[in-house]
Amino acid sequence: MKIDGVSVKVGNVLDYKNKLWSVTKTQHVKPGKGGAFNQVEMKCLTDGTKLNERFRSDEKVEKVRLDQKDYQYLYEEGDSLVFMDTENYEQLSMTKAFMDEDRVKFLQDSMIVTVESYEGTPIGVTLPQHVTLTITEADPVVKGQTAASSYKPAILENGVRVLVPPFIASGERIVVDTNELTYVERAKSA
Repeated sequence: MKIDGVSVKVGNVLDYKNKLWSVTKTQHVKPGKGGAFNQVEMKCLTDGTKLNERFRSDEKVEKVRLDQKDYQYLYEEGDSLVFMDTENYEQLSMTKAFMDEDRVKFLQDSMIVTVESYEGTPIGVTLPQHVTLTITEADPVVKGQTAASSYKPAILENGVRVLVPPFIASGERIVVDTNELTYVERAKSA
């Protein structure tokens, strides 16, 4: 499907220069002279290289339509991640390179993820928006520190480091945004 160059958004997958590219950043620029354009940062889905391109409003780019299907995460095997199709129970093995290193750490047993594929070939894994994890290590509260804009570092049970408000202590369960790798809120008690 052809779209205008200024319509490209983060998350789009483009067929550009005979490769598949995932759009990671966009910035719409309207200079004083000349026409507006979209400054786009992309990452190649096959080899991981990055590319910065400038698309003008009159340019057309090919947006790829991806198939999305839910899979259940089963286990890690060496350099591969094993998932199971929730409909027919077939297993799918993908290398860890399909996911950012920090996001791999958020995979939990039996977690339902979305696997995106293009013409039958898996090209990416999308985690749930939020996951709940326990803090294993957090700095103590510093007296006199206001809660308004100060955050302190904390380490989650999966080893990922996030910033949390000062009232969060070690051992507490929190909700983390898997896209931004940031604290969202305290986990609700079950």
